[in-house]
This record gives sequence, structure tokens and C-alpha cells, in this order.
Amino acid sequence: MKKSFEEQIAELEQIINELENGNLNLDDSVAKFEEGMKISKECNKMLENAEKKITILLNGENGEVQEENFTAE
Repeated sequence: MKKSFEEQIAELEQIINELENGNLNLDDSVAKFEEGMKISKECNKMLENAEKKITILLNGENGEVQEENFTAE
């Protein structure tokens, strides 16, 4: 089951705390760092997908509200 963005951020925060704690040996630190990078990339991908779904509300003619798809430049 795919984890939510919030679950992945919480996991990333836990990894950061473990790395900052300084109680891991070098091999464990590298493994945690690699795991953190993987989670970070997945979170970035989730944010990019969310950004693609954002709509901008614009006032149209006659005061009507229109939706337009957001396009990143």
C-alpha cells in the first residue's frame, strides 16, 4: 500500500532525527541517508503531481467564475 505524503514526511523526519542524533555507525548512516533521499524524491514527485492538478479561479465575463488548468512554466 502506497504511503500518503504526510506519512512519508513523518518517516523522513524520523530519519533526519536518527542521523542528527549521531548514534549510527557509518554504514547505517549511509543506508538511512539513501532511504531519506528515496523518500524525498517520492515526496517531490507527489508535490509535482499535485501542482499539475491545481486550478486557478479567474473572473470571467459577466462576473462568472471560470476554472483553468494550472500549467507550470
